Amino acid sequence: MPEETEISRPKIGLALGSGASRGWSHIGVIKALLREGIEPDVVCGTSVGAMIGGSYLAGNMDKLERWVRASNRSEVLRFFEVKLSKSGFVDTKRLNSFLQDYVAGDAQRIEDLPRKFAAITTNLETGREVWLTEGVLADSVRASMAMPGLFPPVSIDEHWMVDGGLVNPVPVSVCHALGADVVIAVNLNSGIITRRNNGMREPVLTKDTTVLSNFKQQAKQYSNAIFPSRNGTNEAPSLFFAIVKSINIFQDRITRSRLAGDPADVLLSPQVAHIGMLEFHRAAEAIQEGELCVQRALPEIRQVTGT
Repeated sequence: MPEETEISRPKIGLALGSGASRGWSHIGVIKALLREGIEPDVVCGTSVGAMIGGSYLAGNMDKLERWVRASNRSEVLRFFEVKLSKSGFVDTKRLNSFLQDYVAGDAQRIEDLPRKFAAITTNLETGREVWLTEGVLADSVRASMAMPGLFPPVSIDEHWMVDGGLVNPVPVSVCHALGADVVIAVNLNSGIITRRNNGMREPVLTKDTTVLSNFKQQAKQYSNAIFPSRNGTNEAPSLFFAIVKSINIFQDRITRSRLAGDPADVLLSPQVAHIGMLEFHRAAEAIQEGELCVQRALPEIRQVTGT
């Protein structure tokens, strides 16, 4: 009798979307999938999705989770420093040290990871979408999450790169291109346009009216005060409120457009719209929602993945 051949399961792709502090949900998603025996063959990430995906494949996600669960608002704010001579106000030294400790060291290259990986970024000069599938992992992650105004652009192969969320917030298409038969995608932008005010007041400024001092004060009061919410409905929007709402609008529109053209087989949408863009200290609830999101979709996930 001929030997029985094992039916091979489809190659599973995991597309981890952009979303700043909402991205801690990705940790919960990955943990829940692994707990159910569902391991991706391809991982693609945009912005914070690249950071979490890279940390997972480099074997550092548990360490990263312990840090984010233990961090508070003050620790997060240490990453931000106003320097008018720079192209962003993130403390790049501290950020680089963080990436080396909790994502990957300088010696870790993408091509040496145990699974296929891509970090999505944007060429600042041409506006073209760029898939980083080789090279130093930490550099690729920094390039993918280099949101203009917050993070300085990153030079990759003599080209300046910025946040991949500008062109492909949920990289389903990249997973398919790298060989995935089915794709589980995580969209962190669901509901960010229609969500109600979370009740956080804008910081009250001191009598020191210089632009720089007021900017610093706002940044220090809350981890998401760089983009605060508004309580009043008749007052003119502040600069920072207008910035975050604009970012949310284009992220939502681009996400809808890209997913319509290249839909995921399973689309996970963690309910984290109430978490502010820079509220990184709310990791525990974001991680929990990521896990719950997988549990809610588990029958669908098992059906399409054959697990």
